[in-house]
Amino acid sequence: MAQNIAILGGGAGALAAAFYLSAKPGWRERYAITVYQQGWRLGGKGASGRNAQLGQRIEEHGLHIWFGCYANAFALIRAVYAELERPAGAPLARWDEAFRPHDYVALAEDVDGRWRPWHLVLPRRPGEPGTGLDPVTPWQLALAAIEWLPRWHSELRAAAPGQLAPEVDASIAALVALARALPADAHAHEEADRRRMRQALERVEQRVQPCAFAGVIEDDGVRRALIALNVTTTILRGMLADGVFTRGFDAVNGEDFRGWLLRHGGDQALCVNAAPVLGMYSLLFAFEDGDPARPSLEAGTALRAMLRMGFAYRGSVMYRMQAGMGDAVFAPLVELLARRGVRFAFFHRVEEIVPDGAGVASIRMTVQADVPGGDYRPLVDVNGLPCWPDRPDYGQLDPAQAALLQAHGVDLESWWSDWPALFRAETGKDLPEKTLLRGRDFDHVISGLPVDALALAAPALLDVSLPLRATVATLRTVATQACQVWLHPDTRALGWTVAPNGQEPILTTFAKPYDTWAGMSQVLASEAWPPETAPASVQYFCGPMPQAGLPPRSDTGFPARAAARAHDDGVALLRDRIQALWPAAAGGFPWHWLVDPANAEGPARFDRQYWRANVDPAERYILSVPGSTARRLATHGTGLANLYLAGDWLKTGLDCGCVEAAVMGGMQAARAISGYPETILGENDGV
Repeated sequence: MAQNIAILGGGAGALAAAFYLSAKPGWRERYAITVYQQGWRLGGKGASGRNAQLGQRIEEHGLHIWFGCYANAFALIRAVYAELERPAGAPLARWDEAFRPHDYVALAEDVDGRWRPWHLVLPRRPGEPGTGLDPVTPWQLALAAIEWLPRWHSELRAAAPGQLAPEVDASIAALVALARALPADAHAHEEADRRRMRQALERVEQRVQPCAFAGVIEDDGVRRALIALNVTTTILRGMLADGVFTRGFDAVNGEDFRGWLLRHGGDQALCVNAAPVLGMYSLLFAFEDGDPARPSLEAGTALRAMLRMGFAYRGSVMYRMQAGMGDAVFAPLVELLARRGVRFAFFHRVEEIVPDGAGVASIRMTVQADVPGGDYRPLVDVNGLPCWPDRPDYGQLDPAQAALLQAHGVDLESWWSDWPALFRAETGKDLPEKTLLRGRDFDHVISGLPVDALALAAPALLDVSLPLRATVATLRTVATQACQVWLHPDTRALGWTVAPNGQEPILTTFAKPYDTWAGMSQVLASEAWPPETAPASVQYFCGPMPQAGLPPRSDTGFPARAAARAHDDGVALLRDRIQALWPAAAGGFPWHWLVDPANAEGPARFDRQYWRANVDPAERYILSVPGSTARRLATHGTGLANLYLAGDWLKTGLDCGCVEAAVMGGMQAARAISGYPETILGENDGV
């Protein structure tokens, strides 16, 4: 008899679990899988929607870029497209039509109060993402970084001819030769080997150091080459001193990354506060309560992420989706899973998870809307591509409920939704509930709920699971914000340098709150603008949002206040700061650049752009504050026999917020139940 599996939530972790549980032949004889999702769409923090009123434009939760080191996420998406077998010539028929390589990144350097863009076009590496993972032990990653030292030194020599002593070449060459000669397994390194490595690093630093004087730091080329050298040698010296090569990256997770660099002699300007280091904090939204004055990122997790992104990718360092993440990832996933026989129950909001001595005993849900025709069909067609709309298809819902939802603009995805109270006031009834019971409706439960959402929906679990209680008490999350602007000028016309291969920039470490920017004009081809209002470019921004704690559920006005702040921050970005990135806007932002079918004047044109505050418990970004990884749980770590966790807040071996970690968490859940998949790439440091 098949076992019933209830999956709560529809983010990347939950759907990865569903994918792998249903991947083996004969799975229907073993399992009956149902995914329960509040609202009308899947995707979690990666959800996107199409706005039919404004050119079927794509509206995202934020900026979504996949890194070439995402071995598990790409393996999943390649398998999805291969099995789906979309017809040749159909939109996004293959995975490599949905994801295109991207090599151009930029850092915004603050040099004495002036913003200077640091352009980087990174080389392609052998292979394709999702076909395996290059070795990721700390020593192997360190060796890859050592191999780059001659390149950064050559850039310094070109930028500062005559400033470097000839001995620098010899000292770097000696370090590279020594590293290459050491065994691939760091456990086989002798103490004498480690001593020679320390001495070789010291010689490199001593001979490069005379170049780091104030007169040449003003030169961008010299400063940046020195930054690359100082960051690399400081990381290598710190890993060597703290035994990371044999103990793994977690060995230094008790410290903040910048503090760790400083302790190992990193220069304040050329390392600790340098753009590549600050970029890790921006990339991971690593600011407690979203406060720029409170950066917080554990050293080992930062090192692992930085080195894997820089040296363990296949193909390109990054990959851009050619439509929304909902369109490129979650639409094909739901199509495939439904074809396999996975059932989806939309409009089911988890209210309570009740344990007993044997595990999860029941799950109480609110049924947010009735679908008289049977199963809800969530996708819409946009230019032949299945996509998620930005609101429910009210035509599939009970007409009376649909009329109320539309008339009041109810947000079914919000923790603070006033829909239950509104429904009661209008009908005199409560929304119907459904209670799932163990043995009848489920045998196993996979919770894909993020940590904040799980804690709110299941306080009783914390009472019976001491490990889960400790995890919830330790882990921290942060609210984020995002905005998108559609422009009449293309990115080049903004005064920005487009890469020789035509790629638009992905830039970070700019002024907060919107500190990350990407030109995303490649997605315009999948939108459906009328010719008279068609934009030439679209620009995405995101960053942390200052927000301490969560207001009570009764504060139904909180999401609107947070959204208003994201709106005002977007206006301020264009009005006050964007000139540092877009020289053509010098002298005041030309508001007529913004595409606005209503043809408003001045800043009012921003009102037809898109912005959002990701403040919901299910939308907040998981942080990796010092010491937190030690409290992360594996999928089965609650101690409750039939409860499995999925998501990027688990102990996955990556241990930071991203789609790769979420997929790894889902794979853990599937493996714990079914034994498949046997291998999760990068699940540990290999030490």
